[in-house]
Amino acid sequence: MKKNVLFSVMMVMAVVAVSFVSFTGKAENVDSSSTESPAKVEIKGKVLVAYFTWPEPDGIDASSGASRIIADDKLYGNTEFVAHIISETTQGDLFAIKTEKSYPSPHKALIDDAKKEAENNERPKMTTRIENLKDYDVVFVGYPNWWYDMPMVIYSFFDAYDFKGKTIIPFVTHGGSRFSQSVQTIKELEKEARVIEGPSVSARNVPSAESSVIAWLEKQGFKK
Repeated sequence: MKKNVLFSVMMVMAVVAVSFVSFTGKAENVDSSSTESPAKVEIKGKVLVAYFTWPEPDGIDASSGASRIIADDKLYGNTEFVAHIISETTQGDLFAIKTEKSYPSPHKALIDDAKKEAENNERPKMTTRIENLKDYDVVFVGYPNWWYDMPMVIYSFFDAYDFKGKTIIPFVTHGGSRFSQSVQTIKELEKEARVIEGPSVSARNVPSAESSVIAWLEKQGFKK
């Protein structure tokens, strides 16, 4: 990924602090909430990198932390930026999970809406669809941590497809809560898939996470 990145940073739940810095490319550690090192992924077929992101117009990305990154004059949501790193490293196909619903702005309205969505156990309708899931052996699934959980559209995503026999690798961007219980939730939703906990990237580290994300991928057997 290109360098010289501008980003805004938001601390979760209470105080919001926004700042802009240059992307120096310095490696930051990818968080790990797991005490075990997963076995290497057996790569037999194609790789898909699916992700949901929501970069707010005002620069603050939901309750997950820093909102958006501008690289090479292009706007990326945090999770989208990490997805691009994974796609480039694994040669995987990118798939954006998009919703029929538009989330509100400014930030407080968005997080209030996300909380209400979770409390009502809603399933937002997706407007994008994977037509050839059978071609993929490994599926990365990326999302921000909203209210200590996956955004509800990720539930819609798992409802929509059969991942039996596939390897699912969740990855998350967050403001301090890492995966929370979302990896376990995915294991419960997809009992016939192999679920491996992937990179967990703090919002403040997203702009400098490239080296660490690539190192994690290479450790699992993925190479450019």
